[in-house]
Amino acid sequence: MSTSYKESADPESQALLPQDNDYVPPPPSSPVRGPYRLRHVVLAFAAGILSAVVVEFLVCSRYTLPFLIPDPQPSVLADFASPDAGSTEVHRFPPPSPTNAFPSLFPTHVGHAGPTPTGAEPALVATAPSYPLHTGAPHLLGPLALNRNSSGSSPKSDSTFDIFKHWGNLSPWFSVERGSFGVDSGPEAPPTCRVTGLHLLHRHGARYPTEWASYGGPANFSARLHNSADGWTTTGDLEFMNNWTYKLGEEILTPFGRQQLFDLGVSMRMKYGFLLQNFTESNTLPVFRTESQDRMLASALNFAIGFFGYPFEGQYQQSITIEDNGYNNTLAPYKTCPNAGDRTKSDRAIPYVKQWASIYLKDALDRLRPQMHGYELTIEDVYVLQQLCAYETVAIGYSKFCELFTEDEWKGFNYALDLYFWYDSAFGSPVARVQGIGYVQELVSRLTHTPIPVHNSSTNATLDDNPATFPLGQSLYVDATHEVVVLNVITALNLTNFAVDGPLPADHIPEHRAFKSSHLAPFATNIQFQLLTCDSHPDPQIRIIINDGVVPLTGIRGCPEDRDGKCPVPAFVDAQREIIGKTDWNWACHGNWSVPPGPAWNTTTGDAPEPGSVFA
Repeated sequence: MSTSYKESADPESQALLPQDNDYVPPPPSSPVRGPYRLRHVVLAFAAGILSAVVVEFLVCSRYTLPFLIPDPQPSVLADFASPDAGSTEVHRFPPPSPTNAFPSLFPTHVGHAGPTPTGAEPALVATAPSYPLHTGAPHLLGPLALNRNSSGSSPKSDSTFDIFKHWGNLSPWFSVERGSFGVDSGPEAPPTCRVTGLHLLHRHGARYPTEWASYGGPANFSARLHNSADGWTTTGDLEFMNNWTYKLGEEILTPFGRQQLFDLGVSMRMKYGFLLQNFTESNTLPVFRTESQDRMLASALNFAIGFFGYPFEGQYQQSITIEDNGYNNTLAPYKTCPNAGDRTKSDRAIPYVKQWASIYLKDALDRLRPQMHGYELTIEDVYVLQQLCAYETVAIGYSKFCELFTEDEWKGFNYALDLYFWYDSAFGSPVARVQGIGYVQELVSRLTHTPIPVHNSSTNATLDDNPATFPLGQSLYVDATHEVVVLNVITALNLTNFAVDGPLPADHIPEHRAFKSSHLAPFATNIQFQLLTCDSHPDPQIRIIINDGVVPLTGIRGCPEDRDGKCPVPAFVDAQREIIGKTDWNWACHGNWSVPPGPAWNTTTGDAPEPGSVFA
């Protein structure tokens, strides 16, 4: 052993290690018999163990004996939250200037592709004996403790309960059960009919939270926690929050959201790929539309990769409309409708959501508030914890926040979002129909193969009057938009079966309610306007299929009751033209009218109060 090592080691180490110096042990001494017996040795050994335990408790452990100290406040018993708790955690990829990037050495095309003959287009919707269902949440993990919470809180707990279907507009899209909307029929072509066309309207995929929230809002909550992290701590079910960081971005698609749109593209190609033969015969390309917003463009391109495959260049044309103030855009109509930006008119849901949250989250607040010390949780905070469950799950795959709530509380959350969208974007909003009417005008134009006669809404004359950017007579159209616009369109079409329970109450959940935002407006929600020719009908037929659920069209004047949800296209078009004629864009979007908050005024048609009425 070197001298330098011995000199640097601590004294205890040196005493325990063998030494290099000369060492002469002392001569052995004669054994002396002590006055101790076996019981003395045992008692001494036991006393040593007891002393060690006491020292461990008083000095080394984070716990203390309650009879040795006075009762402190709960926050004194545990460490405060980490200084990083609630802070935003960001992983930036790719690096801005990677040192090993050599694009010329990694081309995407090097030739030598091998044989490339293609086969026949898939036509599942026309040829298969049944229709494949979409379960909605691959790669996402639900809460492991939900069964425990459910069994402890409700005798009516359902072992088939699916939390992913109870997040309102934050749910991943899934195939609704057959008959959910009142028609016992599937999306496959009805007997004697064949599919001739598809107009698809879909929402973007799962995203991070938006910048603004009128109630709740995960980013605002995390900032409040981080700013006071040195004054609060959590225990019990909330203990994980002591080191929790905010991992969500803002507004752009999550990896799961990208996959949703890719899968939707694949799904539509498998079902409707045969419609592309019409483009080959006419020597044209499809034109799909989306908006300039990042998540909208990314959704459209991921859909295209799923539908066309990579590379998709040369297989279709992508129209990107500008989503910004002052630009007419039927897929973002609120940008040119001033009253849609007036919260007293367009954000009527908040009193209803607050009232309902105070009811369904009362037990949750009583349960969780004692587990957070130094920060007093509110009903709105607990609502945010439910939002965080959904947002974290679709962003990073799993969230501990999901384990905090019972089955009934998730049903309550789902209904809170129903209230929000009913009163802000659908039949209960005075600016819902007017915002959806522009898309209805475009739909009628496409169905009749005639240009829009008058641009008096959110339609864009520059684009819609140009046959290159808004072609007519094609068999396939795909448009990407937001969930609020999907609900605007459903309202404008007069799909009254979704309005039968309105106005929605804020003190209980209506049994068997028809309007569910998780059914109508989840992430990647999609509406199929399916065109048919049927041997049993002289006129071409149209069906509306929302997330694989067939919708009854009996609320549309002239559309008969039909077991498969069909309506003659001429009758459908006449009814929509009548609705277009009655919708006053100038009055609803620019008129000087007002409505009181709460139930003092209501609508179940999505219309503004009539000119000359007491509220106008």
